[in-house]
Amino acid sequence: MNSLINEPKFPIVEIFESLQGEGMNTGMPSVFVRLGKCNLACPWCDTHYNDFELWSLSQIMEKVRSFSAKNVIITGGEPTLQPKLSLLLEALKQAGYFLAIETNGLKDIPAQIDFIATSPKAMYAEKYQRRCISTADEVRIVVDGDIQAFCEIIENKIHASGYFLSPCEKNGEMNLLETITLLGQLNARANKPKWQLSIQTHKLIGIE
Repeated sequence: MNSLINEPKFPIVEIFESLQGEGMNTGMPSVFVRLGKCNLACPWCDTHYNDFELWSLSQIMEKVRSFSAKNVIITGGEPTLQPKLSLLLEALKQAGYFLAIETNGLKDIPAQIDFIATSPKAMYAEKYQRRCISTADEVRIVVDGDIQAFCEIIENKIHASGYFLSPCEKNGEMNLLETITLLGQLNARANKPKWQLSIQTHKLIGIE
């Protein structure tokens, strides 16, 4: 009984199974563990990261095991804010899961993570100038304004295998023209990383 009382608890917005909808791993069956709280406040964010319940480690593991996917995506909010995140990751790793994280890249990434997808936010460019992670598997940046200079800054600060632009969705509409125009401008440069388009395909096909 005492072990249950003393278990670490985590702010859970939702845990569900679906397909990864964006980036390099689009289409991969995954269990999404969405944690609450964030250190940024992007006006176009579609996640209710302050609407969460505290779950024990045992509750989280039971829910994750109820699904068939062996890829777990730790997302948010901003998951790296959780002081006991490594305890959750270690439990998942011992259970045999491949661990991916979706992060804004401002805080260090726990060692248990197998795949890092970071989405730096241009409206907080000054934070990234001061400090951010230096490596990731993929970088995904939302085109929420004139962000070419920010993309070039991030290229130099975060080394990644893939760089992606994502359209910004507001009121159900995506700024696709603006996004692919910037994509062309970035890819017209010589001897620079090539950028790709990443669309939230899960929204287009109506899955979570």
